[in-house]
Amino acid sequence: MLQFSFSKIIFILIVVLGAVFFALPNALPGSMTAKFPHWWQPVALGLDLRGGSYLLLEVETAAVFKEQLTDIEEQSRSALRDAKIRYRNIRSADESVFVTVEPADLSAARASIAKILSTMEFSTVGEDRIRIQVPDRIKRERQIAAVSQSLEIIRRRIDEFGTSEPSIQLQGRERIIVELPGVGNPERIKNLIGQTAKLTFHLVEPGNYNPADLPPGTMALPDTQSGQTLVVRRRVEVSGERLKDAQPSFQNGGAIVNFRFDTAGGRSFATTTSNNVGQRLAIVLDNKVISSPSIRSPIVGGSGYIEGMGDINNAKDLALLLRAGALPAPLNVIEERSVGPGLGADSIKQGSTAAIVGGLLVVVFMVLAYHTFGLFAVFGQVFHMITLFATLSIVGGTLTLPGIAGVVLSLGIAVDANVLIYERMREEFQSGRTLLSALTAGFQNAFSTIFDSNITTFIAAAILYFLGSGPVKGFALTLAVGIATSMFSAVMVTRFQVWLWWRSAKRETLPV
Repeated sequence: MLQFSFSKIIFILIVVLGAVFFALPNALPGSMTAKFPHWWQPVALGLDLRGGSYLLLEVETAAVFKEQLTDIEEQSRSALRDAKIRYRNIRSADESVFVTVEPADLSAARASIAKILSTMEFSTVGEDRIRIQVPDRIKRERQIAAVSQSLEIIRRRIDEFGTSEPSIQLQGRERIIVELPGVGNPERIKNLIGQTAKLTFHLVEPGNYNPADLPPGTMALPDTQSGQTLVVRRRVEVSGERLKDAQPSFQNGGAIVNFRFDTAGGRSFATTTSNNVGQRLAIVLDNKVISSPSIRSPIVGGSGYIEGMGDINNAKDLALLLRAGALPAPLNVIEERSVGPGLGADSIKQGSTAAIVGGLLVVVFMVLAYHTFGLFAVFGQVFHMITLFATLSIVGGTLTLPGIAGVVLSLGIAVDANVLIYERMREEFQSGRTLLSALTAGFQNAFSTIFDSNITTFIAAAILYFLGSGPVKGFALTLAVGIATSMFSAVMVTRFQVWLWWRSAKRETLPV
């Protein structure tokens, strides 16, 4: 029967009032909503509506594999030294690492290296060479991990920078889309995102060397302070991954970056500085020496500083990069474009105009076709729109231009549900049923049709949301939320209005 219990009426009123409350910030000026708490904010506007910058980045996964081979070289060299096995050459070629030893030491050398590189594949080349290869499975796992880590570090860097409502998502296997609403000039952010920011601490090799004839286990790196080349040991004494915090500061009138290690990093730093007093320690950032101070005394506090930053902005950027962490691989900018705020304002105007015109046409049609019940449907659609924007505000959704298309489409879907209900009422009433029976049958018999059509559309929207990206995601989100709210408005709100109309006076004629 067409009836509502007291608890159901209270539930509908609570939903209506809650929807109005959470949708209210969308109707207020930004100067006012800026003072509201973070959980009571309007729907965020996407890049195409607000204006901003779009970056498509590609993770250079080949560099990850190259670094992996370098790690294998260093670990092989360390294993042979610990085992006191003489070797003549360790080099990488053909996606493998080759180790040359005396023929008599071949088996012992292979066993020593295999202890620390047990997941690698080993083979023998000739009588004195060992070939070490990375299995395809491990290679793929490391590349996937590099992309996931890059995504997370980019997100941390942008969050540290303070950009509001950024969109950062994966596209394919090796590409990352970064959308920055409200950022008209992305050069500084692009530099922050693209810099690998891999920080390591190495001991400087004493003496002067020809870059073409370096001692084993060393490498020549450019020194940004002197402009010359500095020879440092390949061995990493302390990794930047052990940094716990980094903050910009001033010392003697110049900008510096104070850094602090975690417990394990502090112990390693203390051991390195204690055992090498009088030597120089190179602070290397992205294969460039940014500072190489002399170790005057053991540093046991687990902290230090980097000088020579120039101005305070450079110090702030470096501190931000160090706090966010180093990228596991370089990033290449594949595509870059900007959307001006004027173009975004035009998109909002055009999208709003389309939604208003579409809504007015729906109102005119429903009133002309269904009279009083048409007005009930119009009120239901108003509530549907309020609930839709309230839901988007609660879940933190972003409204894009395709999202507006999803809103308009959901409006049509909601009206379609009312049309099915009213037409079924008309059929039942014309077949001889009483008014109350026709009203009840209209809602009950049309529900299965409405549910089936909406659930299939919802499934399609869900697939678009999880498999799509960018504009497709925005369209799918508003469509899915719109389907849910339209179901509630058609089945509950419109039904409640019809019940109130029937209860208000003695009715005998169906006004449709």
